[in-house]
Amino acid sequence: MSKPLPTAVRTHATALRMLLVMTVILGIAYPLLVTGISQVAFADKANGSIVSSDGKEIGSSLLGQNYNLPKKNPDDPNEQAQPDPKWFQPRPSAAGTGYDAKNSGPSNLGPNSPDLLKAVQERRAAVAAFDGVDPATVPVDALTASGSGLDPDISVAYAREQVNRVAKARGLSADTLNHLIDKYTDGRSLGFLGQSGVNVVLLNKALSEEK
Repeated sequence: MSKPLPTAVRTHATALRMLLVMTVILGIAYPLLVTGISQVAFADKANGSIVSSDGKEIGSSLLGQNYNLPKKNPDDPNEQAQPDPKWFQPRPSAAGTGYDAKNSGPSNLGPNSPDLLKAVQERRAAVAAFDGVDPATVPVDALTASGSGLDPDISVAYAREQVNRVAKARGLSADTLNHLIDKYTDGRSLGFLGQSGVNVVLLNKALSEEK
């Protein structure tokens, strides 16, 4: 009659079997199940809400991006990128050089920071001149960055402010652009949280397809 295995060996063998079983369940079966459900139920969101135009991926509806004119000297790190008047512009971004997903984050400047106050005043003057409006009417989100620096939405007020400038640059009617803004305006979350916003990525995609 063979001797029973020592207690320590049996304990380690049981632990090893449990490790293998849980690895299969939680490391293989569960991820495959969740991935399968997400691909069937909401594939677009599961794959990053990718936005395509003319068969080419141009971004994600979850992440904002810059709409600037090409730099005159691309290799010059000191040259400031200039916004392109043909596009609706997003809010400022403190993520890297702007909307850099690898450097997501805010400016970390407090509301009484002299640097922040100076930046806000400079942005107010620049936005007012760019859009041809009174500086006093420039919305707050045109002057301050979001907490993530990647927010793709702007306020309806900021979108409306840009209509005349975009219409003139593209030779389109203001009514056409206001209709697009209405189409890509999302209401408050659950009907009462936050404010209505306009997704600039989707709005500019629709703008690029407007004839």
